[in-house]
Amino acid sequence: MAQIAAVRSAFPAHRYPQGELTDAFIELTGLRPGQRALLERLHGNAGVDFRHLAMPLREYEGLRGVAPTNERYAEEATGLAERALRAALDAAGRTAQDLDLLIVTSVTGVVVPSIDARLIPRLGLRPDIKRLPVFGLGCVAGAAGLSRLHDYLTGWPGHTAALVSVEICSVCFPVSDITTADMVVSGLFGDGAAAVIGTGTAGPAAGRLPAAGRLPRVIATRSAVYPDSGDTLGWRLGADGFRIVLTAELADVVERRLNGSVTAFLADYGLTIDDIRAWICHPGGPRVLDAVQKALRLPDSAVEVSRRSLAEAGNMSSVSVLHILEKVIDTCPPPPGSPGLMIGLGPGVSAELVLMRW
Repeated sequence: MAQIAAVRSAFPAHRYPQGELTDAFIELTGLRPGQRALLERLHGNAGVDFRHLAMPLREYEGLRGVAPTNERYAEEATGLAERALRAALDAAGRTAQDLDLLIVTSVTGVVVPSIDARLIPRLGLRPDIKRLPVFGLGCVAGAAGLSRLHDYLTGWPGHTAALVSVEICSVCFPVSDITTADMVVSGLFGDGAAAVIGTGTAGPAAGRLPAAGRLPRVIATRSAVYPDSGDTLGWRLGADGFRIVLTAELADVVERRLNGSVTAFLADYGLTIDDIRAWICHPGGPRVLDAVQKALRLPDSAVEVSRRSLAEAGNMSSVSVLHILEKVIDTCPPPPGSPGLMIGLGPGVSAELVLMRW
């Protein structure tokens, strides 16, 4: 079992309103007038008001090709991950030397040595720290990373572990041969990072935790990959870098399949959907959140924090569910003893369910 000791997000300094990003994308890609009208409609319906970008808008004009974009990803992702992890350690009252495991999830670039290795000298982590870099899970990786942190601390209850999710989505924005899917994601995704510090049940005393009683424990997790949906969402590697694979079936898969996964998982712990008092749902976009609501028959209030996160920072891929968890903890935690459920969604199509108790 993992006791969450802190969750903290970090964002790049460059924050832009959605309208300015729409205009910049039109300028970067040279869209035809008919395409511009479609782009403006898609961006306007994305449920996004602002997004953070790793670089000033003017610098994206000269960013072309796999090597330059990946180099910039490595630089920006490492710095942002460091900021998030430092903030989480401070909030938890821990030092870098306290960490026994570091999990880093990211899907918007590839670097070797991996980001977790690059963080060791920057933060003064122990050279014997266990490391788990995770690539390929996409948007579901934040929830899946928290599940693996829980697994580790269940086996090592005296240890302290950290999870960092970091995504520089903006270096993956397409600039040529623009498809409708490209237009959709260009209006949704933003850059950010989030870090979680967790301790096992035999770890440091709960009295060291800030706001004790308002931080949840992970009780159990469940993974699901839905058959025949592998081509619904993902990446493909093109000449300019990663390009999105996205079909209109994504929301349909979620609406058809999610209820069965959630209901069966909760039933194993004597719970129903009506028992859950805090929902931490990945904000894939307005249609995906609508599909989650319909599948689980949730009121608007259940996904209000997810929609607020989407509006304030866009879809940050693996980072988003951790950002939402931070907002729930800091602004609207349920009463002590209440169950909560994190729902991560990603390529596969896959779902990761994390049951918590406050």
